[in-house]
Amino acid sequence: MTTTPTPAAATDAAPRDWRATAAAATTVVLWASAFVSIRSAGEAYSPGALALGRLLAGSLALGALLLLRREGLPSRAAWPGIIGSGLLWFGLYMVVLNWGEQQVDAGTAAMVVNIGPLLIALLGARLLGEGLPRRLVVGMAVSFAGAAVVGLSMSGHGSSSVLGVLLCLLAAVTYAAGVVSQKPALRHGSALQITTFGCLVGTVACLPFSGALISDASDAPLSATLNMVYLGLFPTALAFTTWAYALARTTAGKMGATTYAVPALVVLMSWLLLDEVPALLTVGGGLLCLAGVAVSRLRPQTGATRRIPGRPMEGPRHDAESRAADRPQEDEEAEAGGTGR
Repeated sequence: MTTTPTPAAATDAAPRDWRATAAAATTVVLWASAFVSIRSAGEAYSPGALALGRLLAGSLALGALLLLRREGLPSRAAWPGIIGSGLLWFGLYMVVLNWGEQQVDAGTAAMVVNIGPLLIALLGARLLGEGLPRRLVVGMAVSFAGAAVVGLSMSGHGSSSVLGVLLCLLAAVTYAAGVVSQKPALRHGSALQITTFGCLVGTVACLPFSGALISDASDAPLSATLNMVYLGLFPTALAFTTWAYALARTTAGKMGATTYAVPALVVLMSWLLLDEVPALLTVGGGLLCLAGVAVSRLRPQTGATRRIPGRPMEGPRHDAESRAADRPQEDEEAEAGGTGR
């Protein structure tokens, strides 16, 4: 009788889990750093010009890497998701968010935009059939409460307008819709392919801002232009690729919940890099965000951890069935439809 290769399967799964976690962490750190750079570049560049400059830098870097790796075009089935995410997330989201943050204070923007991960979980459950595990719901509720606390503690340091709130709300909606559009595309192309062509679609959509970009660049200080280039190379080219890599290996809801770590990191980076000492309430909100992310990323106990010590193994007769029963609801490979390659 042939035994099932359970140990080998477990060994293969561990590196995939580790790489996906590292990719998600890279995305969160770089997206947090983007808020610091946007604050500088946004003083010299208009919202559309900043979005186009960022996307141009990102597209050039991604296109060069794609050519070096000789990955070519993704399959035809990936293009609806690429176009959807490119227009909604890379294009409209970046312009609207830049515009909205000029109309409201940072606290209000943080509270409204952080509706996005909640919308991702709801849309993922509705459109992708991902479900809403209890740990995910509880973790997102805790994180959203933390984001609201951070926002309230930062409010009052700027002006807010109805237009600004509506723009931030639109940014949250386009962010969520873009992520849900991108998820199915990752079954038909690599993370690099999906990110590169999504970024190119967003760049083409922002070409009407070319005149504003040329005009702003002629007057902008070097520091603002370097921050715009940084936004394109790292929070866009690198972070969106690591995001797609991790998204292909987990659910959209869990990835959205992971981004609730961003407000906490923004507070820390602003403290270290901009010498903006956070209030005690802000620190508490950031810790709540991190606690919620930790809860949402917890996995249910597997069958191996639930097995009673000393009880003999039943052998391989129902091994496949037991592994299927023990698999968590958020099993990364099942939710991603394979590895997405």
